[in-house]
Amino acid sequence: MREDYKPTWRKPVGILGLVLGLIVYALGVAALSGVIGQWHVLLQTLAYIVLGTVWLLPLRRFLIWMETGRWG
Repeated sequence: MREDYKPTWRKPVGILGLVLGLIVYALGVAALSGVIGQWHVLLQTLAYIVLGTVWLLPLRRFLIWMETGRWG
């Protein structure tokens, strides 16, 4: 470990925020499952692929913020 290393509050808060955000997102997707479940199987597949990956879009900037304190 470097001597100039100073721990920040962003990492633990960021991890908690990420976990809570994913839980809320997963509950939201689960709430939509009744509606999505009535669709054709190919549309269901596409919907779950999109919903399963769309949460990754803001993740890069969030991880940069956790590491540096800047949003990009």
